[in-house]
Amino acid sequence: MANERLRAALLERGVSVADLAAAIEVDPKTVERWITKGRAPYRKHRYAVSSHLGMEESYLWPEALTREQVASASESEIVSVYPHRWTVPRDIWGRLFSAAKDEIGVLVYSGMFLAEDAGMVRVLGERAEAGVRVRILLGNPASPEVARRGADEGIDEGMAAKVKNALVLYKPIRALDAVQIRLHSTVLYNSIYRADDQLLVNTHVYGAPAANAPVLHLRRVAGGDMVTTYVESFERVWSQAISVES
Repeated sequence: MANERLRAALLERGVSVADLAAAIEVDPKTVERWITKGRAPYRKHRYAVSSHLGMEESYLWPEALTREQVASASESEIVSVYPHRWTVPRDIWGRLFSAAKDEIGVLVYSGMFLAEDAGMVRVLGERAEAGVRVRILLGNPASPEVARRGADEGIDEGMAAKVKNALVLYKPIRALDAVQIRLHSTVLYNSIYRADDQLLVNTHVYGAPAANAPVLHLRRVAGGDMVTTYVESFERVWSQAISVES
């Protein structure tokens, strides 16, 4: 059976069979067999292909890894666990965003702790000016989801006010070409802070502000799918959100 996922990945990335073969140092006919006959490459070649295409090995060859291998790799993606967001050292946030080369993503309701930190906003602006795509998702202050979150935290209309304040605080970077801000109307089970293949995931706990909830520091590992799960969640919310004019 042909590997349509690999075929589609090459088309999506604009990579030819010959290009991929040269990049991972195999014969083009070998790559053709991986696609047309669905043959699974050796592990080292699967890793090389997934790295070159920027896609998960478990997506390109879902049957190649056992559940135990996926679970083990996913566990290896966990860098640190913090009991509360306020226990995450500030320099962790700074290093996370400063190290980004391609992509920064923020998914929150208001994320006021970040928006009101002028130093962090400056870092986001500097990365954007360096060509990094910066995407920020804030809760729609007029949405019932934001109103419900405000009620759950006991601040009622205060949550919508915090979102509006965050929009004002991001004004210094909103006009930059690489910065996009959108408003979402989704129920968030966690906030996501992404810098390329690293994430800080702030889980949400009913009745508690995000600052008091745990944070997972994750880094993508070949074969794991925790990071992929959260990134896909971000992309789904992004696709449904509405743009904010600069």
